[in-house]
Amino acid sequence: MDISLFDFDLPDSAIALRPCAPRDHAKLLQVKAGKLSDHQVFDLSNLLRRGDVLVVNDTKVIHAALTGIRPARPVGGGGDVTIDVNLLHREAGDIWQTFIRPAKRLREGDRLYFSDDLSAQALSNPHEGQVRLQFSQSGQALNDAIAATGAAPLPPYIARKRAADAADKSDYQTVYADEAGSVAAPTAGLHFTPELITALEAKGIGFEKLTLHVGAGTFLPVKTENTDDHIMHSEWRVISDDLAARINTAKAEGRRIIAVGTTALRALESAAKTGRLTAQNGETDIFIKPGYEFQIIDGLMTNFHLPKSTLFMLVCALAGHKEMCAAYNYAVKSGYRFYSYGDSSLLWKAE
Repeated sequence: MDISLFDFDLPDSAIALRPCAPRDHAKLLQVKAGKLSDHQVFDLSNLLRRGDVLVVNDTKVIHAALTGIRPARPVGGGGDVTIDVNLLHREAGDIWQTFIRPAKRLREGDRLYFSDDLSAQALSNPHEGQVRLQFSQSGQALNDAIAATGAAPLPPYIARKRAADAADKSDYQTVYADEAGSVAAPTAGLHFTPELITALEAKGIGFEKLTLHVGAGTFLPVKTENTDDHIMHSEWRVISDDLAARINTAKAEGRRIIAVGTTALRALESAAKTGRLTAQNGETDIFIKPGYEFQIIDGLMTNFHLPKSTLFMLVCALAGHKEMCAAYNYAVKSGYRFYSYGDSSLLWKAE
């Protein structure tokens, strides 16, 4: 399909720079059989029915935004240079693929100093802003150093507007985050509060967890003109035997499965064939676009996504292209807030 089919006008003022407070008071747009209805996230227990199963992603965001100093070089003049580093993908115990700014100020062999305890050496020259860094620590020691030194890795469309601060360390993390490994948040889950989870469970709505570590590739734009030419990034996900058994039982009983976020949806659908879920522990690069036949999912709770993004293609595949274009147009006109800190939607699979 032509990428232009997934474009829409979005004013800059619609991009949320801070989350709604309290979290579950964000607006929620339900799209069901082409019909739109306005709600708030705390209405979720009334929009779902007893026996429904919500599946969330319990990944935990690491403090993947680092600021380092590249000391002045002995030859060539100039002073110390500040380099912004965003961790992208861990290749080994002490080696990370990273994105740096300004890329032209770092070259292979340079060392960056982040704190008294943490430094890294560039193993390659930057390519399109990306460079491999080998850190001075590894394993849990490196994890601890990153947690102490780094900041919340805000999405580019927020980071261009403001710097991360202390509030983001909690705001950009779900209340059920458990498994550290993501460099971006599963943002649909940011709307949940302990009170909302209690209300859902009291109504008899299931609450299941899987893990998919979100990569920075989730923010990469689609640069091809046709969807068939786009290459998806890979992400690591874990689906346990117990979870697969419970989801398969729920499906056999006719209960609805609702993914909280596109990451949970992609994890489930990538591990399903002929309507059954299998345990998985590995990477997935599944690309869901219109024409895809869903195996597990009946509904999706998700935020509002970028124009011409793979995530907007995904929601069009689920609820219908015409329906989602109309829903997004309505959301813009009705003052819904977009992207990671924005409002939410509840989408049901089109027949």
